[in-house]
Amino acid sequence: MRVPLSKDTRLCISLSGRPTNIGTRFHNYLYDLLGLDFIYKACTTTDIAAAIGGVRALGIRGCSVSMPFKQDVLALVDEVEQSARSIHAVNTIVNDLSVPGGRLTASNTDYLAVQRLIAENRLAPSQSVLIHGSGGMASAVGAAFRDLGFDHGTIVARNAETGRSLADRLGFDYVADVGSRGADVLVNVTPVGMAGAPEASEKPFDDATIAKAHNVFDVVAMPSETPLIKAARIAGVAVITGAEVIALQAAEQFERYTGIRPTDEQILAASAVSRA
Repeated sequence: MRVPLSKDTRLCISLSGRPTNIGTRFHNYLYDLLGLDFIYKACTTTDIAAAIGGVRALGIRGCSVSMPFKQDVLALVDEVEQSARSIHAVNTIVNDLSVPGGRLTASNTDYLAVQRLIAENRLAPSQSVLIHGSGGMASAVGAAFRDLGFDHGTIVARNAETGRSLADRLGFDYVADVGSRGADVLVNVTPVGMAGAPEASEKPFDDATIAKAHNVFDVVAMPSETPLIKAARIAGVAVITGAEVIALQAAEQFERYTGIRPTDEQILAASAVSRA
């Protein structure tokens, strides 16, 4: 039930170079469902320092941060939680409105969501991990595994500079292509299989490599059933989907903003709405 907007309605926003409707739909759906006096709005800016100043000055409760601002905001907040320090990137800011002028705390709920999925799927630190990709999300995924004790890791990336840099930072190996290499846990953090991408119908690992794995993890959220996930299901390999990641990271944000943790069923429903 939508609570009527008033002067007391709390505002949460996102700051992104290319805003989408995903967060807006997810959060507003749950505000309506739970009868919370909140509203969420996607925004963009060319002046991130002024935007974060506005979060303070206007008493904005929460702020989701996307590219290209994830590192720039580190210097603009009051406290940085371990989840953001570990990968030197922020995706969530919470404003403590009980403090005069506000107090901004930054975290990274992508990192937290991946760690939660690792635990829920009972992946073991003794397992080897092969991560395909070397961008910002690959950094979050790799750090989540490393910080849970996974030390048999390999980064696969065509870009040698970013691939080696990430591998060195994590203490993992680096290779330019998968080749015949396999692992217990295969993770895709590239656009391969993403709707609208040039490689939308492709897989980042071949069928033989997939069949030998214990778990396949695809961070691509749209579609949730990527070619990689479909191939893993056919091979009888356990999967973790990008839809799970995006839903859990948004749920972590929602709880930090409102103090309320939605049920698993509510999170799934909000996720379906957000990706419709």
